[in-house]
This record gives sequence, C-alpha cells and structure tokens, in this order.
Amino acid sequence: MKLRCPIAAALAVSVFATLAPGMRLAASADPTKSDPEDATRVARGKVVYAQQCASCHGANLEGQPNWRQPLPNGRLPAPPHDQTGHTWHHPDAQLFNMTKNGLAALVPGYETDMPAYKDILSDADIWAVLSFIESTWPVAIRARQQRMSRDAK
Repeated sequence: MKLRCPIAAALAVSVFATLAPGMRLAASADPTKSDPEDATRVARGKVVYAQQCASCHGANLEGQPNWRQPLPNGRLPAPPHDQTGHTWHHPDAQLFNMTKNGLAALVPGYETDMPAYKDILSDADIWAVLSFIESTWPVAIRARQQRMSRDAK
C-alpha cells in the first residue's frame, strides 16, 4: 500500500519507529538482509539494540573495555560494533547467523557470554539491529563490508 499523504507517511514512520519495546516487526516486513539506508529499519534496530545489546556492547556501540583481553573465566568481553571493532570484517549472513544461533554454532566449543537470539528476537529484528549498526559506520567501511557480503553469496 502506497501512502499518498506526506503527513500520513510521516506518522506511519513515527509510529513504526516507536513500537512498544516488546513488539516485533510484522512478518510482512521480514527482510533477508541488512539495509542501513532504510530509515524505518534503522530506527527499529536502534530500539532493539538499546533493549537487547547495549548493556554489553555499549550504548554507543563501543564494546566493553579491553575487549581483546580474555576475562578471568577465559571468555572475551563484548567487542565494539562501531568502526573500531571487527564487526564490519564479517559478511552480513555471518553476522546474522552469529546473532541468531550464537557463536558456538559457528565455532564449535567456543564459549561466550552472548546468548543465541533465535528464541528472543525475530529474524526481522536481527536484520534491523544489523542495519542500525551498519548505518553508523563511515561510508568507506560500509562499502567494504557490503562488497564482502555480496562476495560471500
């Protein structure tokens, strides 16, 4: 459905971006990739990130201090998702799978404090979070990561 009235369109975007914290994206909005150019998806991703990710990865995507140094339990702290981290070194499909199924599903035996989100977030919410994260990267890093994602297919 195409909205013809600019005010109605703005209202629809505003309402969608401020969905109640527990709500998920509608099934009809299920994306199969990230889209850092989609303002609605990025806005939803920002909300979900704040609710589900920021407590470990930081409100500003900065990660935990000394994220490359193992903790006393042998696990690594949460890495940053901004340009200083390594998130952008992975293709979208791998980032999606890490988030949905957990790192242990990709690297057997790997121990981490990050849960698998398959029973917590919808696929659409995971793609929205990835869209938000990618929207914060500088253009050159985003372009490099997008090429990597295309090449991985």
